[in-house]
Amino acid sequence: MRLQLGYIPLCDAAPLIAAHEFGFARSEGLELDLSAEPSWATLRDRLALGHLDGAHMLAPLALASRLALSGPPSDLIVPLQLSANGNAITVSRDLWAAMAPASEDLADVARAFARVAAERRDAGRPLTLGTVHPFSCHSYQLRLFAEAGGLDPAAFRTVVVPPQHSVEALARGLVDGYCAGAPWNAVAVAAGHGRIAALGCDLAPDAPEKVLAVSARLDGATLPLVRAVARAGHWCADPNNRADLVHRLAHRTYLNLDVDLIDRAFRSVAVLDAAGATRPMPRPLDVGARVQEPRVEAVHWLVAQMRASRQIPQDSRPEVEAAAVFRPDLYRAAMAL
Repeated sequence: MRLQLGYIPLCDAAPLIAAHEFGFARSEGLELDLSAEPSWATLRDRLALGHLDGAHMLAPLALASRLALSGPPSDLIVPLQLSANGNAITVSRDLWAAMAPASEDLADVARAFARVAAERRDAGRPLTLGTVHPFSCHSYQLRLFAEAGGLDPAAFRTVVVPPQHSVEALARGLVDGYCAGAPWNAVAVAAGHGRIAALGCDLAPDAPEKVLAVSARLDGATLPLVRAVARAGHWCADPNNRADLVHRLAHRTYLNLDVDLIDRAFRSVAVLDAAGATRPMPRPLDVGARVQEPRVEAVHWLVAQMRASRQIPQDSRPEVEAAAVFRPDLYRAAMAL
């Protein structure tokens, strides 16, 4: 069976890419046609309208799509979580210089950011920060970063920038910073355009990042696809396969980037600036077995973030309907075969 799957050029698309490139899908009787999509909104719409059978998707967006909070009505379900961690907030060199935090500690950096953001707001020149989509852990991590410094997130502007265009937006001064997934923070750092200010894994450790979202109409193809992608995720998470993985992701067909910039996503040390400053990354990008089963706790966290971000009314209670989107039963059935 041939399936059309969409993805955004990010390191956490690795399980889908590996499933196709290293034979995991073929061993399940599947042929995958992978389509790099220009934005999360386009991917969402193509999946909802039936142009894609499944996709590498933002966990909050998958939920919002099914709950009719974003895009066309959708029948999608989530039988597999693809990743956790991997995000960072990168700011321009000028903004980092203005912040001049007392230390690398998250609280000090957040307070320094809050001070500059408040000054710019009061001067009528609010900061502009990029996020990949309103319904994303990136948006929630920007809010959590502001709150960690005692700042109302309304003090700065937020604009949507697809992750693969975030570095260019920063270089051109269209944004003062952004939150994106790997490898796009490392790319900005290596090019000398920005400085990593905060790691997503410090702001929201192990938050559900990307998921495999599939149309409910797949029916009999769902379990083989889940099994293929999950097995590929296990392979990706094995350090012995790291070199093969990053070289394949680096190919122009996929991320078209230097191997070292992709490899940084999987390391336990983050490179923060072009001068080579580093700090420990306690939770690097994880695409392995530990994160794969969709969990009700993740759904509750996502709904709480939507509520805190005023994306749903404070008195709404969509938890039961939301939990029906995340399908651990399908994951367990797939892995039991």
